[in-house]
Amino acid sequence: MAAQHVVGGSQGWEESTDFSSWASGQKFKVGDQLVFKYASGLHSVVELGGESAYKSCDLGTPLNSMNTGNDVVKLSKPGTHYFACGTLGHCGQGMKVKITVESGTAPSTPESSSSSSSPAASSSSPAASSASAMHKSFAASALLAALVAASLINIYM
Repeated sequence: MAAQHVVGGSQGWEESTDFSSWASGQKFKVGDQLVFKYASGLHSVVELGGESAYKSCDLGTPLNSMNTGNDVVKLSKPGTHYFACGTLGHCGQGMKVKITVESGTAPSTPESSSSSSSPAASSSSPAASSASAMHKSFAASALLAALVAASLINIYM
């Protein structure tokens, strides 16, 4: 059965996330989905063509580019897939992830899996609640900043 992997776990697609550590704790299979969650306008997702572009953060010839804040990528073939943030400077600061997809139909291990048999139990943990509250607070701050900027533009135009 295919799994959904929220890239970066509870932190999501953010500059402070250690994507190498996150990815090393996952098993990705053909048919799984990656979900990139972030504040739209602050970040984006660029799928890179290969390791050279990934290592040098060359965003000039992407395979795909997304910016909705809730981007879903289906892992349709085995091999290594490379993703980076398209915002200037973010890739160089480590906002990139290398995903190795295995062929086969064995169950995947999304980061929501835990020793608990209940998915609800893992999502209601204090850490998950705190991270969710922090993301909501960040999103509210970003929205407020956008509203203030729009107001200033209207005043001075």
